[in-house]
Amino acid sequence: MLVLLQACAGTGTAPVTNRDEVKELRPTVTQHGIVTKSSAKPKPALQNKSGVHIVNRGDTLYSIAWRYNFDYKSLAHWNNINAPYTIYPGQIIRLKPVLKKQGIPLKSDSVAKKTLPAPTTKPITKPLQEKPKVIVQKKKTGPALPNGPIKWAWPTNGKLVMSNSPTSKKGIDIAGKSGQAIKAAAAGEVVYSGSGLLGYGKLIIIKHNETYLSAYAYNSKLLVKEGDRVTMGQQISEMGRDNAGRTVLHFEIRQNGKPVTPTRHLPQKRA
Repeated sequence: MLVLLQACAGTGTAPVTNRDEVKELRPTVTQHGIVTKSSAKPKPALQNKSGVHIVNRGDTLYSIAWRYNFDYKSLAHWNNINAPYTIYPGQIIRLKPVLKKQGIPLKSDSVAKKTLPAPTTKPITKPLQEKPKVIVQKKKTGPALPNGPIKWAWPTNGKLVMSNSPTSKKGIDIAGKSGQAIKAAAAGEVVYSGSGLLGYGKLIIIKHNETYLSAYAYNSKLLVKEGDRVTMGQQISEMGRDNAGRTVLHFEIRQNGKPVTPTRHLPQKRA
């Protein structure tokens, strides 16, 4: 009995940790600015086994490229889509290049070309074709895209925090207050403004030049629309909550479609 009583007295309840708990980062200051470190390895980009994406209402070529971690220029090239990259609901977007098979001509083919009779001079009548529909593009308002190196600024004030979500591993999370002003980190053009990307909530994507894009996720209110030109420091949205209920801004910078560490581009001192 004494042994049993001692065993019961030694048992207890194991502590339970909350995986969604906000943890403040202790950033390391380097010559490039503040670099945050995480021991967790980022998960690979979202994969689509079919190799295609069917355009949904509200999609843009930029948002599709962002979803699958592609450069929008590559996606446009694979699908023969020219600027300003207009797409339509229901359209099939290939997510990989099409390999063209080059056949080797046979000797008999070259002989046949030499012995073919001369073409007739009979006129060829072409079937009547319907006139293509004119698509009215959204008018771009505001200053032109910047030339030369990009001047970056912090999109909002607050502490850098971390979480275990796959989205967080692609950028930084900045904690703040509900409704706090979110500003453009650099001058550019708004190429996406909506809530169609899973895991990002209300999202804004800004194109700064042919190489760099930035994204601002988990907004409570969007203040700009696609096609708007914005300046550095211009308010574009208001801070909201992420999927775990935290009041944060998730911020990303992508170079040629690939996520890069934002703190290597942002100034060391915050305004």
